[in-house]
Amino acid sequence: GRGVASEMLTRLMVEAAAAGWTRISLETGVEDYFAPARRLYERHGFERCAPFAEYTDDPNSVYYTRALG
Repeated sequence: GRGVASEMLTRLMVEAAAAGWTRISLETGVEDYFAPARRLYERHGFERCAPFAEYTDDPNSVYYTRALG
């Protein structure tokens, strides 16, 4: 509750953009104990998306993506 995760995520997005990345996509779980992570990603502009890369539809996973820059 001190904002450490938010600061870390912000820093990662800044570093990724500086490295020329244009998008970040991630996967997390659907269980209740992942709810804080999902809220964090959504607060930082991540939107739910379809599975990406080698991921496939999985009822235990939630996929997010966010454009950088």
